[in-house]
This record gives sequence, C-alpha cells and structure tokens, in this order.
Amino acid sequence: MLIQHCHTFKDISESDEGIAPNILSSRLKNMPNKDLITKTHPPNNKKVNIYYLTEKWLSISLIVHDLKTWSDTYFRDYNADMTSFDQPSVSQLPCEEAILEIQEHYVASVLSDDY
Repeated sequence: MLIQHCHTFKDISESDEGIAPNILSSRLKNMPNKDLITKTHPPNNKKVNIYYLTEKWLSISLIVHDLKTWSDTYFRDYNADMTSFDQPSVSQLPCEEAILEIQEHYVASVLSDDY
C-alpha cells in the first residue's frame, strides 16, 4: 500500500505480492482495530472498500525505506522484476529526506484517488 499505492481489495490482491484472498481479507479486517489502516467507501459506490494507511502505519516508513534500500542493493541482480520505488532516486536520498518523500508521495496518491 505504501509503495505501490493500492487502496482497494482488488488492487492489493492483484499486486505483485500475491497474497491469498482469504489471508488478505483477514488482515484487512484486523488492521483497522490496531489503528494501522482506515476503511471507507467512495461516495458513489458503497460496495467498494477503500483502505488508507494511518499516521501510525506511516511512522514505519523508516523501516520500509531501509528494507527497500537493502533489497535493491543485494537482491536486484537476482530479481530484475522486483518492485522498486516509484521515484528511482529515493534510495539515494539521505534517510530523513527519503522517508519524507515516501510519505508525501503516498499522501499525493491518496488525494488523487478517483473512486
């Protein structure tokens, strides 16, 4: 959700992670209770659930950045199709700037949703 900007069950289930629908459903049911995501509906379609990361979840951007940088460094040669940051230069930024860039990019994706 943070890197690929998936906001619906369909978006998430069709992403490269390949999570099983039953596991995804279970996780999406539990995460709002832990204040990690919020669930809402678009005004014109009450059948679709839209999931957004909370401030609590966004606070782990440092960990996500470090894992992405580490995997880009050590595993890119083994998996050229590996998902990368939307902004190629993010992994080259100082950590604090990269985290801010990741968070701002996520917020921009939320604001541009057309559900």
